[in-house]
Amino acid sequence: MFKTVDRLMQFIKNAGMSARQFDLSIGASNGYTLRMLKNNASIGSDVIENIVATYPKLNLVWLITGEGEMLKSEVNSLNFNQLPKEKQSEIEQIIERKIRERQERELRSLLKDVTDEINAMEDNN
Repeated sequence: MFKTVDRLMQFIKNAGMSARQFDLSIGASNGYTLRMLKNNASIGSDVIENIVATYPKLNLVWLITGEGEMLKSEVNSLNFNQLPKEKQSEIEQIIERKIRERQERELRSLLKDVTDEINAMEDNN
């Protein structure tokens, strides 16, 4: 299953950039994207906001869910800033909820891995 960071790497490659160039373009620290990829981590909502602001043609739905096309079509392009504030807030809440859900799943998985490792170490002693 591909995560947001995997799709982000697809976008970076498609744009002909290096991860470093991309990080600098969105104001992230050098190595941010590759660290997220290496650690199979979630991308923060603040970084996603910077990505959307910097790359308005990137399809946010595709980035987060993998559904649809990577780039917005000109005809169906939706300007987030032109939406009513209520709709913007709703979209932001959905994004934040999805990020929290993924982080919680990752933390549960990590906790299980650590517990299994500790139990295996105890069994060996």
